[in-house]
Amino acid sequence: MPGLRKIITLRYAIALYVSSVVGSGILVLPGLAAKIAGPASILAWILLSLASYPFAYTFASLSARRPESGGVYGFSKESFGFEAATMTSWLFGLWFITGAPAVTLIAASYLGYAFPLNRPETFLAAAAIIFTTFAVNIRGIVISSKVQLALIVSIIALIVVAILSSIPFVRLQNFSPFLPFGWVPVGTAAALIFWSYLGYENVSNVAEEFENPKRDFQRSILSSVLIVGVLYVSVSFVTIGTFAYRSGGSVAPFAALLSNVIGVYGAAGTAILAAFIIFGTGNAYMTGMSRVVYAAAKDGAFPQFLDHLNRKTSAPDRALEMLFGASMAVLVIFYFLNVDLETALLIPSGAAILVYVFGSSAGIKLLKTRKVLPGISLGISLVVLPFVGPLLAVSLIVAVLAFVYAKYAGRKIPKESLSEKLQ
Repeated sequence: MPGLRKIITLRYAIALYVSSVVGSGILVLPGLAAKIAGPASILAWILLSLASYPFAYTFASLSARRPESGGVYGFSKESFGFEAATMTSWLFGLWFITGAPAVTLIAASYLGYAFPLNRPETFLAAAAIIFTTFAVNIRGIVISSKVQLALIVSIIALIVVAILSSIPFVRLQNFSPFLPFGWVPVGTAAALIFWSYLGYENVSNVAEEFENPKRDFQRSILSSVLIVGVLYVSVSFVTIGTFAYRSGGSVAPFAALLSNVIGVYGAAGTAILAAFIIFGTGNAYMTGMSRVVYAAAKDGAFPQFLDHLNRKTSAPDRALEMLFGASMAVLVIFYFLNVDLETALLIPSGAAILVYVFGSSAGIKLLKTRKVLPGISLGISLVVLPFVGPLLAVSLIVAVLAFVYAKYAGRKIPKESLSEKLQ
């Protein structure tokens, strides 16, 4: 049976980090956040940009310490045992299979902003993006990494052009009143845009495929956090300063930004850019999440059938097939239940924040001499978690089911074998 290939270098690591984080958030959430909290929403972007470094540092340090496939799943297993690890892996699964339909629908909404698409066509466009990420990943990490690098270089260049071309349209009076709805909506906006900073854990899922993890994790983190923070705050600034969030029902403020400069061609160009951004995020997460499922299946946290690598490409093919099929099923559910965008985003956000709680807690336990930043990560996660609201119940139910599965149906790992494996 082939093993996972060690081919990820520094540039591929940065590409994976930035594309894992910069995705649907930069397209739609500056507008949604501004609609909820007004100009003060930029405070949430600034604070979360600063707070993202502790998250990134925690996961990078844990991965450099023990570069195993599965990331937070492996950290939870080492720190808290099989049941906690199973809960983490199931939350990862919920995160992807509900998040992938949500972010691809964002891309489709941008296409609808520029081109006449009815509702079925919008959902078909979202399904096409999910399928394309699956088709790339099934060919293996070599192909998906090269595609990722080319995508993220192009995406960053185009976003920078959009920001610079919008600055002349910024009006400082658009930032007044700064707190039109008070401070509580700023917290709600922070919970919503927390989604935008998720992704630093995703690269840990492919740690086993790094050529030099001890060197490249920390180097890639510093560059990635800086790039992501500058892009997010800049887009929020021009979105508020140009009143772009009042265009297109706040669904497509980024398209409105370019439309102010080059008219209808700006909307069409942004629609294409949106599809590429969402594809890049989906491709990165399809890569990372499939490694979580594969690693968890080896231990019995998922059915053993999913513990399989393709002999030719070394891709975890059955894990990829499961994620693809489940996310397509959720997309169909979203269609028939008319799930709105905010709900579609908050469900995976709840799962993701709980994953961060597990990961940060593991960091406090395992990084014995460097507990401060993991502690900050845990504190931020716990503060933001309640703002998810009633939809957090979905993640809690899945966590309970995972615990029951681990206790009574999962393939048990003898304690002595587990301790040997972790040494």
